Amino acid sequence: MTRLLALPLAALALGAGAPPASEVDGASVTVTITELRNAKGVIRACMTTQEKSFPKCRGVAGAHAAKVAAHEGSVTLTFEGVKPGHYAIALLHDENDNGKADRALGMMPKEGFGFSRDAKVRMGPPKFSDAVFELGEDDKALTIRMRYML
Repeated sequence: MTRLLALPLAALALGAGAPPASEVDGASVTVTITELRNAKGVIRACMTTQEKSFPKCRGVAGAHAAKVAAHEGSVTLTFEGVKPGHYAIALLHDENDNGKADRALGMMPKEGFGFSRDAKVRMGPPKFSDAVFELGEDDKALTIRMRYML
């Protein structure tokens, strides 16, 4: 029997409480999020260099957060003023806009999620090393597919 996905998606209460980018200068990271199943709620996004806290962003120094209204199909968001470095992005389709990842049966994510490099989810969220990408001085564009378990 396969064990159900037990993502600590409460960790993906993305963006709420995450500090804003502190640099005015820097690159922009534009993320196109695809395969959204509906236009309910918002998309919460978090981008961090902190391997130990990924996929969490709440209260993480230097993390970048963004929130945009959901649109069925796809939506785009941009992180501005990003310093060069190694980053990973976590997304949450917070359909009821309650600031947290809702779960069924205490384990199964009820809302959509996604990660940079389309990092695979197995028995929990992907490792930072599976989602990490390098950002230099130039702007970067990424596409992340939203996934739904229910």
